[in-house]
Amino acid sequence: QVQVVESGGGLAQAGGSLRLSCVASVSGSPFSVNDMGWYRQAPGKQRELVAGISSGDRTYLADSVKGRFTISRDNAKNTVYLQMNSLKVEDTAVYYCNADIWVYYGSSRREYWGQGTQVTVSS
Repeated sequence: QVQVVESGGGLAQAGGSLRLSCVASVSGSPFSVNDMGWYRQAPGKQRELVAGISSGDRTYLADSVKGRFTISRDNAKNTVYLQMNSLKVEDTAVYYCNADIWVYYGSSRREYWGQGTQVTVSS
C-alpha cells in the first residue's frame, strides 16, 4: 500500500508564508523515493509543475515562483517540503505532491499523487 500525504495548506495573506509537507510511505515492502515534486491547479486551469527535486537534491522551480518558493527534502523521512514566501493571490490553488516510488517487492516503479491540499492567498 503506497501513500503520498500532503499537509500544511491553508489560508494566508498576500506577502505571507506557508510551508507544505509531503510524506511518501509504503507498507509491506522496502522502497525508495526518486524524484518528488509539487504541482498546483487553480480553478479553470491546468495542473502545472511548481517545483521538483531529485533524490540527489537537484531542484527545479517554475519561473513564476523563483525567488519566493524553496523546495527541499529529507530522504531519511521520505518527505519533501515546499516553503512558500511572499505569497501572491495568484498562488491560490490546490497543491499536489507527486512522488516517483520504486517498490522493491514486485519491482514496481511509478509515480503516485497525493490527495491535494488547498492554499488560499487573500489580498
